[in-house]
Amino acid sequence: MARVVVGLSGGVDSSVAAYLLKAEGHEVIGLFMVNWHDTTGTLEGDCPWHDDRVFAELVAKKLDIALRVVDLSEEYRRRVVEYMFAEYEAGRTPNPDVLCNREIKFDVFLKEALKLGADYVATGHYCRKTTTTLPDGTERYHLLAGSDPNKDQSYFLCQLTQEQLRYALFPIGHLLKPEVRRIATEQGLATAKRKDSQGICFVGKVDLPTFLQQKLAKKVGNVHEIKQEWPKFDRRPHYTPSDDEPSDELLEALAEGWHYTVRDGKKIGTHNGAHFYTIGQRKGLGIGGRKESLFILATDVAENVIYVGEGDSHRGLWRPTLKIEREAMHWVDPDRAIAEGETLRCLVRIRYRQPLQGAVLYRRAGGFYLLFDEPQRGITAGQFAALYDDEELIASGVICE
Repeated sequence: MARVVVGLSGGVDSSVAAYLLKAEGHEVIGLFMVNWHDTTGTLEGDCPWHDDRVFAELVAKKLDIALRVVDLSEEYRRRVVEYMFAEYEAGRTPNPDVLCNREIKFDVFLKEALKLGADYVATGHYCRKTTTTLPDGTERYHLLAGSDPNKDQSYFLCQLTQEQLRYALFPIGHLLKPEVRRIATEQGLATAKRKDSQGICFVGKVDLPTFLQQKLAKKVGNVHEIKQEWPKFDRRPHYTPSDDEPSDELLEALAEGWHYTVRDGKKIGTHNGAHFYTIGQRKGLGIGGRKESLFILATDVAENVIYVGEGDSHRGLWRPTLKIEREAMHWVDPDRAIAEGETLRCLVRIRYRQPLQGAVLYRRAGGFYLLFDEPQRGITAGQFAALYDDEELIASGVICE
């Protein structure tokens, strides 16, 4: 049996993960991470991690396992939160949960676990791992979606490396959420009925503008409305799967985001800072009196202008292609990497819980391009596109402008 360090978070998922590992006969050590102290902008509780720690202690006592506490807040601030502020300031929308897994849970935390003599690190993620052995004896690790389609969290792990997966265990990945709750109840775990955490990883549920104002100042700017009839919508080239393979120039044109100027639309209101908003956002504008909701189409942080359009079907919300810079593409399974000029048929999601979308990945001199079978809503710079082959997550990349 192995020595396994479990990231006990004070939630039901990691609690059941620890129970299952102990039931299998492993030596289990719980490790609780303190990653964030500042409660500015949080919507629930004065110090949520204090409550989390109490629940982690209760679970560890019930399971009769050791519990260690480690403060990783400085690394978390530097690697995740500062990155998050910088991305919003630049007009991009980051995904701190993906970064938290890559930089904290499976890097800094993993190193702490190895100091305790861990053979593996386990988390309560709803995903699975399999291993194959190559002809030369090298082991290759595969990241699979969780068995519960409503809870699959593989997207959040899309930046993990083979070295990180080597140590990773996901004990509840084959279970459905109700089964996890049932096990926790049967075993008398204090977390059995505790609500799932929401919001930013280790920070919690926040009012984003308030949270961001720790570093980014309010700055009043104008909101301009772009109409469906904007002439440039009709000037963009079209492509259908029956056409010849797209040229580099066509892929670049299809992947380009929509760019507006104040002359393209009428001013209809003001806002408190373009960096507080993201493409596809509906709430927070405070502009009413419409048949349909207004949605953010684009933000210009340099000029501090927001462009909006009415209705979810607005043409400015939809694009057929996205681009990933060469250096921003990460192959979870390096055997699946394609060379310049090659293509790969795959399934893609560009946000957590989005149904998988059919697409073709093109590697060209200018970078990687994902051409979707159907146009996608709200393609957003800074977010991650995760690529799947059936259930296996094989690659991911940061969406560029």
